[in-house]
Parts: sequence; C-alpha cells; structure tokens
Amino acid sequence: MYIFLNDKLVEEAAACVSVFDHGFLYGDGIYETMRSYNGVVFMLDRHIERLGLSASLIRLAPPEEGFLKSAVYETIKSNGLSDAYVRITVSRGKGAIGLDPGLCSRPTFVVIAKEFVEYPPQYYREGTEVMLAKTQRNLVEALDPRIKSLNFLNNILAKAEAIDRGAYEAIMLNKDGFIAEGTVSNVFFVRDGRLCTPSPEAGILEGITREVVIGAAKADGINVVEGLFVPEDVFLAEEVFLTNTTGEIVPVSQLENRTYAVGAMTRHLHDLYRAEVARYLEWAKRVDS
Repeated sequence: MYIFLNDKLVEEAAACVSVFDHGFLYGDGIYETMRSYNGVVFMLDRHIERLGLSASLIRLAPPEEGFLKSAVYETIKSNGLSDAYVRITVSRGKGAIGLDPGLCSRPTFVVIAKEFVEYPPQYYREGTEVMLAKTQRNLVEALDPRIKSLNFLNNILAKAEAIDRGAYEAIMLNKDGFIAEGTVSNVFFVRDGRLCTPSPEAGILEGITREVVIGAAKADGINVVEGLFVPEDVFLAEEVFLTNTTGEIVPVSQLENRTYAVGAMTRHLHDLYRAEVARYLEWAKRVDS
C-alpha cells in the first residue's frame, strides 16, 4: 500500500509520523473520509470545503485545494483502486510538548486509500440494530460540531456502548435530551409521510451524505423537517435510517425495544441517492474529458 505523506507518496512501512506530532499527543487535527466510485471521488469539492471549514475553526492552514485533489487521486491510482475508501488527515504537526499551536511549524498531511468493502447486504435488506447511548454528544459551547476533529473520544465511548450491547450503532443525545447523531452517522426517520432529521441546532456534524439526501428528497417533493426531536419521536416513527459516506443509507430495524420495517421511503431515498452518485460520475467524466 502507498500512503501520501506530506508532499509525496511513500510505501506503508515508510509512512511514519513523529511521536511529537500534536495529532498524536493531543488529537489536534482534522480529517475527512470519502468514497470513490469507479475511480471518481464523490462530492470531493464539498469534502475539501468542509475540511477547510474545520481547519479554519481550529486555526490550522490546510494544503491548497489543487494539491489536495491531486494527492487524493495520486493515492487512489498508485494503489490500483477504483472503488475506494479515502481518508485525508491534517494534524497540527510535529512540535515541542505543550498546547500552544505555535509550537508546530508545519502541519502533517496524510492521505490513505484502500479498497472499499461493501457493507453486508443484509444491512440494507433487513436493517440494523441501534441503541441510545448514555454518552452525551459534546456540548456545542465546548466544541463546535462543525469541526471534524481527530479528537474522537466522545464518539468512541458511545461506540463502545454499542459494541457492549451487540448493536451496529449508537445514537447520542445532546445535553437537553434531543437526538443528535450516531457515532459516525446522521439520523433520519419517517413519520406521517414526512422525512425528519435533527437540525444543526441539536449539535450535529452536518454530513455530506445527509446534505445529498435532504436535497434529493426535497427535489422529489418529499416534506423534509429539520428540528429538535426526542427519542419518543423516533420510537413513533414508521421508518428509521442512518446516513454516512461509506454506508450511504443504512436502514434501522430496531432501536432499543422498538422495531421498524425497512420501508418504501428508505428504499426510494437510497435509489435517489444512487441516482445522484451516477449523475455526479457523469459530470466528473465530462469535466475531465
């Protein structure tokens, strides 16, 4: 495997980061995960835009856009990949021990690309089990949820709860008891013909897959409601699903003791999402030709 490290491709064994890197020492950095279809990274521009927002919010200067795109595609190509999982990581960089960002003279930049492994078909056919985590979502006042941070301990603790329960995913609430998000996903549910999802006010990271789903649903005439919802709202729903870059739209068959069917709207929205992917791939081909 080849890794893009700082300014060049290196073999995996040579892809080493200093123990004094502030990403390792303090979780001081940001990242983005993406998915390529047939060699094209879906919504690459939006991912780079969001990486830039995360960087600005932690006072970090990311590489410029053209370099980022080139590094991503070089990494995919060097590993002989077509359908790939891609991750960009930017840390504060190597520096003396201490919290002062000025201790680091240069950010560390890494791109990893590996073969994408499809989720088990039964996830989409039968749905997945999720649970409500006791671990609360970080306070908005403490850590801006728009930052896709390397400090992922909040989500890891919630994920550990899900693993202990044998669940696929954990849904976290905010301090006021409203549904926020999963550990690596956004939450949607269908109730009375409306598509509902927690709003940014709930303290969520606004996923790019979430954005595409909302846009496709509205274009299709579906009533989309972004708001503040309590668990009881989801328990009363007819359908529930999760979204993220790698899984796209993953149906939920059980939340705590409540069971759900993998319903018509969930399937329809997944079809719409795949249609958006296909349109993007066609657009990318025209741009490159």
